[in-house]
Amino acid sequence: MAAPEPEAKPPYREPPPGPEPNAPAAAGSQDLQPWEQHAVVINLPRYDYRALGSLLLRSHSGFLITCPIKREKSATKEAISILEEYICHAKRHVSEQAEPCDVENAKKRKFCSLAAENSEKAVTDGNSITVSESTGSIGDSSSPQSKTGENADSASNLSLVKLSRSGLLFFKFPSGGLHVVEMLTEIFHSLSSGKLKSPQWCHRIFPIQETCVLSEKDLHATVSKLFLDFLRSKNNQDEPVKFAVAYNRRGIDETEMKPQKNSNEGSNQQVLMDREQCFKVVAAAVKSVAENSVVDLKSPEVAVLVEMLPVSGVPVGSSVAGVSVLPAELISTKPRLCVRSLASDAKATKKK
Repeated sequence: MAAPEPEAKPPYREPPPGPEPNAPAAAGSQDLQPWEQHAVVINLPRYDYRALGSLLLRSHSGFLITCPIKREKSATKEAISILEEYICHAKRHVSEQAEPCDVENAKKRKFCSLAAENSEKAVTDGNSITVSESTGSIGDSSSPQSKTGENADSASNLSLVKLSRSGLLFFKFPSGGLHVVEMLTEIFHSLSSGKLKSPQWCHRIFPIQETCVLSEKDLHATVSKLFLDFLRSKNNQDEPVKFAVAYNRRGIDETEMKPQKNSNEGSNQQVLMDREQCFKVVAAAVKSVAENSVVDLKSPEVAVLVEMLPVSGVPVGSSVAGVSVLPAELISTKPRLCVRSLASDAKATKKK
């Protein structure tokens, strides 16, 4: 009897070569700078360091958000996720109301802006940084940190401004006149209906309709314009308007602007506007457009809120304020006059 033949062994195949321990990283990751690698991990936008110059030159709309101290990064991510949805909703609402010719013009403007951006990129290809990288806008797609969700691009050019105070965030639009009050109204409706989850880090969202240099002349002009817009939207304009005024200096009362050591005695130092002066200017501006208006601190129909913006790098003697004229449903009068808290609506929804 013949012995059984041994089973044929499969041919030997060499395993694929593994990565060498000291092999260089891929070209894409290898080109990332340390701050870019950090930004990719935390998904946060850069500060817009050009904001100071633009805020002193022209008006902007935006949102001032309060949050716990040392939780600014968590609040920034949360604020972007909240704002991006409602900014897009406001854009859709406006575009639906636009006439067909307006839509065509908007498409042409968009096409022209894209062509201009492409030409800018072609010119700056040889440089180490493009123009759009240095603006700090959330929707910036030329740098890794803009991948904060391509959702942030829908936040339509909102940029994060560096502030000198903790527990505050300031997002601004490239210009003023945007419907930020309507956006905040939609946010409160979503909170009360349970559509929007209760924010964990963002306490209050103050909608800034216009910014201005904190001087009597500029503040009077800004308040007059915004209050006139409010009157135009009111149904019965013959009845007296009950209004209240709030002025928040964000703790600057204890640290008044001090004169510089090198300043001579002949130069007049511009002292920060105090509360009494601010109230007089705002009241005069309101009376100039609504003669039958009366002050009512307990149950105002509308509130004029003036918030000093502690923008980092503001020169001595200059300051920037955010101004809004808010209806009664967006404000609270106790313990002090301010914009409503986001948490109160969430608690009311849970009790239901």
